[in-house]
Amino acid sequence: MEVDSMYLPVPVNFIFVGFEGKGNQEFKLQPEELERWFTKIDHVFEHTRIPQVGEVLTPFYKTSIDREQRHHLPLISHINYNFSVHAIQMGEKVTSIFERAIDVFGRKDDMSDNRDDGTVLWQVDMDMMDVFFTSLVEYLQLGDAYNIFVLNPRRNGKRVKYGYRQGLSESEINFLKENKELQSKILHSGRASESILALEKMTRPLYAKHPMAKFSWTVTEDTDTVEWYNRCLDVLNNVDRLSQGKDMAEVVQNKVMQFLNGKHGDLKLRFERELKAGEFSGFHAECLTDTWIGNNRWAFIDLTAGPFSWGPAVGGEGVRTELSLPNVEKTIGAVAEISEEEAEDLLQEAIQEKFAVFGDVQKDHQAIDILLAEIDIYELFAFKHCKGRKVKLALCQELDERMQDLKNELQSFEGEGSEESHRRKAIDALKRMENWNLFSDSYEDYKNYTVARDTFLAHLGATLWGSMRHIISPSLADGAFHYYEKISFQLFFITQEKFRNIKQLPVDLKTIMNGLSSLVLSSQEVMFSPHMLPLSEDPALAMAFSVARRAAAVPLLLVNGTYRKTVRSYLDSSILQHQLQRLNDHGSLKGSHAHSRATLEVPIFWFIHSDPLLVDKHYQAKALSDMVIVVQSEESSWESHLQCNGQSLLWDLRKPIKAALAAVSEHLAGILPLHLVYSQAHETAIEDWIWSVGCNPLSITSQGWHISKFHSDTVARSYVLTALEESIQLVNSAVHRLVMERTSEQTFKLFKTHERELVNKYNYVVSLWRRISTVSGELRYLDALRLLHTLEDAAKGFVNYVDTTLDSLHPIHCTRQRNVKVEFDMTTIPAFLVVFFVLWFVLKPRRAKPKIN
Repeated sequence: MEVDSMYLPVPVNFIFVGFEGKGNQEFKLQPEELERWFTKIDHVFEHTRIPQVGEVLTPFYKTSIDREQRHHLPLISHINYNFSVHAIQMGEKVTSIFERAIDVFGRKDDMSDNRDDGTVLWQVDMDMMDVFFTSLVEYLQLGDAYNIFVLNPRRNGKRVKYGYRQGLSESEINFLKENKELQSKILHSGRASESILALEKMTRPLYAKHPMAKFSWTVTEDTDTVEWYNRCLDVLNNVDRLSQGKDMAEVVQNKVMQFLNGKHGDLKLRFERELKAGEFSGFHAECLTDTWIGNNRWAFIDLTAGPFSWGPAVGGEGVRTELSLPNVEKTIGAVAEISEEEAEDLLQEAIQEKFAVFGDVQKDHQAIDILLAEIDIYELFAFKHCKGRKVKLALCQELDERMQDLKNELQSFEGEGSEESHRRKAIDALKRMENWNLFSDSYEDYKNYTVARDTFLAHLGATLWGSMRHIISPSLADGAFHYYEKISFQLFFITQEKFRNIKQLPVDLKTIMNGLSSLVLSSQEVMFSPHMLPLSEDPALAMAFSVARRAAAVPLLLVNGTYRKTVRSYLDSSILQHQLQRLNDHGSLKGSHAHSRATLEVPIFWFIHSDPLLVDKHYQAKALSDMVIVVQSEESSWESHLQCNGQSLLWDLRKPIKAALAAVSEHLAGILPLHLVYSQAHETAIEDWIWSVGCNPLSITSQGWHISKFHSDTVARSYVLTALEESIQLVNSAVHRLVMERTSEQTFKLFKTHERELVNKYNYVVSLWRRISTVSGELRYLDALRLLHTLEDAAKGFVNYVDTTLDSLHPIHCTRQRNVKVEFDMTTIPAFLVVFFVLWFVLKPRRAKPKIN
């Protein structure tokens, strides 16, 4: 049988912090309601591929997808992801640690703002928070799964709105830029030998092995995390004590020293370079966010932080808005508790609205109708604002007493003297009131699924499903991405004038090589071959550059609504690719590994130009089928078409390394920006910018380019998926040829001699599929990669044996069978006798006549 689908298990932990009843709004999640909603999430869906991304010439930067292409591999793959969701609810101690960390590592976004009220915006140091997320994952030994934290910390009265950021705010950057003395002090200060957040490694495994089930629920006890809690609390208290009484200059100095001593190479190199130059011209503050993708296998959503917004400035799809994430206060909090004054106002409004229909003269209306209208008002009000409250309103008590009076008045209509219609109305109303429990003193512990809770959980489920689609198992670019043991990066730096030495180029070659090395797996060997190609000495290359260089009038609508028309100089990637391919055919741009089967050669053409220059009007780098194009120019603050929290995102065109790494990752393994995912409903790609966060090359909210464990796993999984998909296609084509082969009695006997070997080879391929699936489900992708060459040989071996079997059957088909069929019946014997007699009579020897003369 042909293979229809294959399943790769993916273990996921959803870790809930602040949902045990001690977080924001004292919200408590119950296992049954969580399972009720989270089992509705699609736990099995196909891996998808996105066709080549194009660009439509509009002011709204709408991404277009070419649907007419021919695809090497199917857009909707045979490979399915089978997610095993494990929900873990943390206890009160873990919640208190994160609340304390947010308080300790928070500082004002505007350092000159002296207000001490709830209107001040705060930033939380993401580098520091990273330590606590990582240590908790390591402590509980959850690193064998993908971990998505959902935080619901209590809101600090003085820090109402806060967000997370890596690096400095705009006010801190300006303060450092203007304070030359502080810059000199930082440059000449020594490096700290040890971090103040040195948490020793502690472990207390939460489970022996991830429960590979559709949905499972675990509640941690305080005893499970008490050791981690005590150590983290000591560290936080120590940090808080050391930071007391410091002025603005000391705070900025400590933060910069923290970055210079940190492990993030991208941030460290940026600060070192800007401090030595003393300019900070291209140094911009990163976005404040309430979601983050960590460097390891964890990400988080903070439902108390923010809200924030980012994405295309005008006309974009799937942009992150202030309503994109579920809000505990606006759903659970808004419904749960209102004040006495607000309740009184709402009741009066309801009474006025209801009795407005009776007019000014109520004597024309029956008393029973007025009583029923009053009961309707109290019933609706009690259901909304009295039922299920933790703190009972005094107004609800008064209404309960009034309802008893109304019940007595209704009972008076049951007598014989009342009209039949009035008596019937009174009896129906009394029956309805008997079933009420609206003013009961017993508090129902959220066992009923209210509309607010269902709305919140549905929104939360959709958000977490988006995390599975965008960061855990994202769509890849269309194409086949094979695993190579060696990667050779051919760096061609193309300049207008000639430089004597490559060190004189306005590029940081060491940083570029470190960044490219981070895209390569630990099992792969990386090589670099830098070259300088001055246009002044290569007429053919200069012609290719001139032909591909074009200009376009690009209309812009900025965040503030201002319309602007700009003329952009750019390189047309299609024309440039064609021109460079012609040069490559002549051998002038080929590397030493161009024809090696074990080595993938990646040509990177890095154009350095003085005037602002882009690729295809909007990009700093572009991945093509056989090369990567990067452009660099002298503009330090280029206003892009993207925005963050109402401010345009500025690009430093002098340092396109982030864009270059994103393009190279797409060329190597098909890794796409985090906001793109394939939609089967639309049969094309759609955008969702919620998870375009983290200091990685694929996000827009940070200038960092550190490769997360999510992304390195995606690179390895891309190689595995390509090998699995191609082996499935090979096996299916061979099985299809066997099915279509015409059979006969003679060929069946010959086929039986090949049957056992065919089954053995097929089963061997299936066993390799299962082994790769199992190893991938344990996130041991390097072990899975070692099996790919074996799988390729096994699939080709099966196909070759099928071809051999079919070839052996064809000579039998071509042999003509000469058989004379004779049917015997009642006339056959007489017919034979007649024929025999005729032949005897004709052929019998005749007696010679004597000759008589």
